[in-house]
Amino acid sequence: MQKSNLFLSMLAVVAFFGLAFTTPTEIDTLKVDVANSVVNWTGYKVTGQHTGTLSVKEGNLEFDGTELTGGNFVLDMASIAVTDLEGKMKGKLEGHLKSGDFFGVEKFPTANFTITKVISRGKAGEYKINGDLTIKETTKPIKFNAIVSANGKDAKAVADITIDRSDFDVKYGSGSFFDDLGDKTIYDEFELKVILVASK
Repeated sequence: MQKSNLFLSMLAVVAFFGLAFTTPTEIDTLKVDVANSVVNWTGYKVTGQHTGTLSVKEGNLEFDGTELTGGNFVLDMASIAVTDLEGKMKGKLEGHLKSGDFFGVEKFPTANFTITKVISRGKAGEYKINGDLTIKETTKPIKFNAIVSANGKDAKAVADITIDRSDFDVKYGSGSFFDDLGDKTIYDEFELKVILVASK
């Protein structure tokens, strides 16, 4: 009986020291390269669609080895650009999108996204991302799939995200808030293709 207790005590001591001296997992934080990262957007209306870009102001991606664990990015809303129009029409739409009717960039110059949970989809580099998106000081949880390639020093993340603008108090031309808009209706959902390049 005494030998048994002694053996158990030795195991406990070994386990204690094993846990005490285990090296904690080191999380690598890679800084987003804003010059090579971009967000492409597509907005839809009854009579067609418009496309454009947004610049990434800053951000980070966090990794355990080559596995994504977290991250965030900030969008420069004043950088909204239209790519399917030219000249006066391009400038007019860009100005309207920056105005209080839409994103009010003078008052709300940035939009932010922070990852709250990363779930593997069963294949290397494929994830389901949960996070909090803030536009015009309204924060809502969103979910989307992402493909991430990483080698420990550099990474690239690509994601297609669908957002309902009515969740963020962007009401202009929305059938959710106004009746009898007819062919002037602008659909609530718009799409973002986020491409983030990051490195140590």
